[in-house]
Amino acid sequence: MNPAPVALKRHEACLGLRSEETYDSQHGFPVSNPRTKASRTELLHRLADQVLEAPDLEALTRLLTQALPAAVEVTGGTLLLWDRKLECVEALSIAEGETRLRVWRSEAGSVPTPETHYLISDGDLLETAGGKGEGTLVPLIARSGLMGTLVLGRPRRRHKTPFSQSATRLVSVIASRAALALENQLYQKELITTERMAALGTMAGMLAHDFRGPMTVIRGYAETLLETGLSTEEVRLRADLIVQSVDRLERMTTETLDFARGGGTLARRNVFLPTLLQELAAGVAQELPGLEVVRDFDVPASTSAALDVDKLRRAIGNIAANARDAMGGRGRFHLGARIAVSDGAARLVLTLADEGPGVAEEVRDRLFQPFATFGKKKGTGLGLAVARRFVEDHGGTIELLPSAPPQGGARFRIALPLVAREAGAEKGAV
Repeated sequence: MNPAPVALKRHEACLGLRSEETYDSQHGFPVSNPRTKASRTELLHRLADQVLEAPDLEALTRLLTQALPAAVEVTGGTLLLWDRKLECVEALSIAEGETRLRVWRSEAGSVPTPETHYLISDGDLLETAGGKGEGTLVPLIARSGLMGTLVLGRPRRRHKTPFSQSATRLVSVIASRAALALENQLYQKELITTERMAALGTMAGMLAHDFRGPMTVIRGYAETLLETGLSTEEVRLRADLIVQSVDRLERMTTETLDFARGGGTLARRNVFLPTLLQELAAGVAQELPGLEVVRDFDVPASTSAALDVDKLRRAIGNIAANARDAMGGRGRFHLGARIAVSDGAARLVLTLADEGPGVAEEVRDRLFQPFATFGKKKGTGLGLAVARRFVEDHGGTIELLPSAPPQGGARFRIALPLVAREAGAEKGAV
């Protein structure tokens, strides 16, 4: 039995059409078909609408290589697409009964397509000079040019021409809409690629921004190792500091990837806060030459908390680096700390301030957004975005405060809950 009428009826049923024609089971063609032409025209109109709504390339291939050939009663179809450099051709089709998209590439061998003798162009059916076979070429032309070609197989019935005039016009409409759908999908693919490249650029920018501090330490101590008269103990001490800075770079790489993925876990460890605060202040002075760190700590000696020290160091270091830039490379950086209790919960409150020009009112709302450099020639605009992410990972808050006399400048407040890490808790638990 000829499968074309059966396929047509099946697709009509899917589209909600009702055909009243009956088929000769021996010869496979309609005996009476009062609605055949009307149903086929309506079916092609529906296909034209569906092509524009195809969600992906596989759905579009199904419509063009299965539904359309069934509607116009030809032996299948193949969709030919080529890359923008015209280096290879992809042939896409879905065989009867298959659910998987089949793809051939011309670079791997010959692409299987029907022999063609006809061409549909602007609603007209043309014979091609020297063409062989009984297939039909249907160019897919969009706003940006030729997107590909649909190759339809030979007609299932013998006629003077493979398509009627009305069917030719509708196939041409479907081809135009398919070309637009392909063009839109191509633009979407390029947009995704662009977004991925932008994400890579974000990570690279964060690494460049945050690596400057440890790299300054490494370079400084590496250069001093060349000095004469150093004792063995002094060489060992400086080498240890270089190794520690390299370890920090490795941890920062992991943390940057966590930031790009939308946040990461914390490596909390119990620390005494007075000792930690002194280490943080010393680290800022060491990594950012030109800053004079003014300390104002009011934290009881026995106070401890579970914190991710590396992330907290980076958050403070990023704010301090911005402060040095705002003050032209030199100036005083104020670092204060106290314990605040509210609703029975204790929090570590850090105040960080510089003596620079402060933050303009028009940019305060966008200060923590990535890439907000606000005129800095060498800044990436990631320092404060990273600081906010790491503070929020702790369940804390960071905010820009109004400038206060006598020093003025930019003032930030970080509030961190004092979480006591449970005994036996695994590293990395928040």
